[in-house]
Amino acid sequence: MRICKRCQWTKEMLDKELLKLEDYIARIPEDEKTDDTEYERRLLLCDSCEFMRGGLCGRCGCYVALRAAKKRQYCPDVHKKW
Repeated sequence: MRICKRCQWTKEMLDKELLKLEDYIARIPEDEKTDDTEYERRLLLCDSCEFMRGGLCGRCGCYVALRAAKKRQYCPDVHKKW
């Protein structure tokens, strides 16, 4: 069973040490990462969003922390928050 439409992770994959979300984010190349201030701003906006579902975006199914960590990503809502 896939739990993320965008990245195609399964529950079993997430349980493995190497594929924890924090580890994945840490491995994003620096030139592709948002800076810490922007990352926190994005997470705060997502936390207040009606579509937030336990760390997942209800609009697209992605992990919000991962999407927010990537510089070129954006809010998938019709009225983009970031």
